[in-house]
Amino acid sequence: MAAEEKQMQKFDVEKAASLMKELRNNYNSRKTKSYEWRMSQIQSIANMIEEKEEEIIEAIHKDLSKPPFETFISEISMTKSSCKLALKELKYWMKPEKAKTSLTTYPSSAEIISEPLGVVLVISTWNYPFLLSLDPVIGAIAAGNAVVLKPSEIAPATSSLLAKLLEDYVDNSAVRVVEGAVAETSALLEQKWDKILYTGSPRVGRIVMAAAAKHLTPVILELGGKSPAVVDSTINLQVTTRRIIAGKWMANNGQACIGVDYIITTKDFAPKLIDSLRNELKEFFGKNPMESKDLSRIVNPFHFARLASLLDEDKVSDKIVYGGQRDEKQLKIAPTILLDVPDDSTIMKEEIFGPLLPIVTVSIVSSAHFKLKACF
Repeated sequence: MAAEEKQMQKFDVEKAASLMKELRNNYNSRKTKSYEWRMSQIQSIANMIEEKEEEIIEAIHKDLSKPPFETFISEISMTKSSCKLALKELKYWMKPEKAKTSLTTYPSSAEIISEPLGVVLVISTWNYPFLLSLDPVIGAIAAGNAVVLKPSEIAPATSSLLAKLLEDYVDNSAVRVVEGAVAETSALLEQKWDKILYTGSPRVGRIVMAAAAKHLTPVILELGGKSPAVVDSTINLQVTTRRIIAGKWMANNGQACIGVDYIITTKDFAPKLIDSLRNELKEFFGKNPMESKDLSRIVNPFHFARLASLLDEDKVSDKIVYGGQRDEKQLKIAPTILLDVPDDSTIMKEEIFGPLLPIVTVSIVSSAHFKLKACF
């Protein structure tokens, strides 16, 4: 009986189409366009964050073992800031902008009016499951749209909490949460949205973009990639090292698109940089980082195995100069530094998205070696 009930509740293409029809009708009623509605919904989200802070911290800790202070800074505080900005600037954002007219239309006048697109789909990610779910939702509401949020199933506690809280705090006739995995996301992508916002991997980004292209739906894709830090010998070594650590391991233990993916420095300077990283890492996380409460764990067994395979690859495992400890049962990997791994190794081809930091040495660091080319 329970299996039949679960089957009945399954979110498929038919239910996705029904949801879209309902939201489209509610959007067409023009209720989401009013200044008052937008302000009330954003204020409700701000109230929700204030009143449910402990529950949010607890859910994110269940998903990632993210330290409470890190959660407050990188998830709660930043989402509050988005609400605060929207509440402060919304009237200005909605204000018509005067536009010049040509001599041929004299004596006409013109203005640019910002209009909502309609019904928006937000597909969120797991590494910052609260911030990266609500931040685009706040923007979509501020613009006067109806919204469907699909949180990441890889952060199930946060996904469940978002579904519960948004049902309680916002207008469900225009803002909905759909939980689930690939099947539910696929059902949603079958629909004709007016905009899709996706945060995640390039692989899934291609799927999202292909689905959107069928309906000529505009998309915003925030995808991962390789992000090196170039370190030369003229910098303040301690300040630089602390900033690298803060942006790498203090940011969800490397599971962040803003984390340093690898370092480029000179052969002569590399030993000094490695020594500084060793010393500062001990200051941040103690002599045994595996016992530190200031490090997030790896999100799930799949990503743990992925990171372990990067370390275990031939001609990579012997390049570890610091760290390398791991605990599969607790899904923990210590901050790990590698020196001069082969260019053709997987760790140098794919986004690492974890606590592993290769250092690549070159003979000289100069601006001529790192020119940015724009393609038009």
